[in-house]
Amino acid sequence: MFGRERVEMKSLDQIRLMRKAGLVVSEALSEVRDAARPGLSLLELNSIAEAAIRDRGAVPSFLGYEGFPASICTSVNDEVIHGIPSARVLEDGDVLSIDCGAILDGWHGDSAITLLVGEAHSTAVRALDAATERSMWAGLAAVASAKYVNGIGLAIEGSLEDSGEQDGVEYGIVEDYVGHGIGTSMHQPPDVVNFWTKEKGPRVRPGLCLAIEPMVTLGSPETTVLDDDWTVVTADSSIAAHWEHTVAVTESGICVLTASDGGLAGLAPFGVTPVSLA
Repeated sequence: MFGRERVEMKSLDQIRLMRKAGLVVSEALSEVRDAARPGLSLLELNSIAEAAIRDRGAVPSFLGYEGFPASICTSVNDEVIHGIPSARVLEDGDVLSIDCGAILDGWHGDSAITLLVGEAHSTAVRALDAATERSMWAGLAAVASAKYVNGIGLAIEGSLEDSGEQDGVEYGIVEDYVGHGIGTSMHQPPDVVNFWTKEKGPRVRPGLCLAIEPMVTLGSPETTVLDDDWTVVTADSSIAAHWEHTVAVTESGICVLTASDGGLAGLAPFGVTPVSLA
């Protein structure tokens, strides 16, 4: 699963450049979050994100990537990832996952958020979103102490099991799509799975940069791809959530490159304090 491909390790100066790209992504997603509301189309959100990226001197990672036709992925309700922005108008109660990437000075940042549009959401949907985001932060926090990459998936799976027990549900962890290394290209070795595996994967050591992204459902973890050859949906039409951040390992600790505060607030419940790259 992890393979033996070469992992691109970064110097501290290169990580600082990735931080700049990560902040572009963070700011673009912030603008999308502020704009998203019932009555707005997915294409309008795509335009907002692309303008935010280009206004900061960066270019969208996704646009043209293997033929992808837009600057962000917009996945609604049972769509897990890779949804293509369209004229579809958001409705009260929609669950919208936005995946965004940017390239600045040759370095990539990648992050995703799930938005609960409007107010008409069930307790189960709200719990799914919270559990998925929490599991992402558990995985990010694990980077600070894990010896090998498989420790990240263990932390994510454990977090979702704990949330499921508390919420009275069994969350589905999507296994067909995983996190990844990132740097001079958007997708690099190693794979970062969202569940425990016997395969240890590479050592976690300074210079490693990863995009950690649990995708979680309210039902079966099985997925299928629509006829557009991009949009991934749940096989049983259950609602899905997706959260993602890019994290870097330095000699002094970790920094969440796509979080405006470097991960300070999200990591705090796990007893982890991110390092400053200043």
